[in-house]
Amino acid sequence: MESKMKPDGEKAEPPGYQRVVLKNASPHHYLKVRLLLEVESTRVSAVELKRFIVSCLRGLHGEVGAALEVDVLKYDEETLSALLRVHSRGLVKLWSSLTLQGSYQNQACAFRVLQVSPFLLALTGNSRDLHLD
Repeated sequence: MESKMKPDGEKAEPPGYQRVVLKNASPHHYLKVRLLLEVESTRVSAVELKRFIVSCLRGLHGEVGAALEVDVLKYDEETLSALLRVHSRGLVKLWSSLTLQGSYQNQACAFRVLQVSPFLLALTGNSRDLHLD
């Protein structure tokens, strides 16, 4: 890299910036999920949902999966929708165990992963649900 000369004959210093690229810098990922049950009138509390998520992880990934830290940040009992937080290294394990789960208390069920992001703010809105007048 050439140094440019200042008007008074001195060499100019190189720029004082450095390009930094961070890949997956976020320590957590956030998932917006919905639990679909065969019997729609079934009620699931937040505690039962958390227990069910841990059992899903244990069923597919054993004790290693069950040891993942998964937090239920927000839960709506009416729609069975939840906002989950997991360490980024456990995202694939959580997602796969939820997706492959097929029953809850002897009835068919399915988790639908609606949104995933390393940024919580990104899950506050969904452009697919946006209605412009």
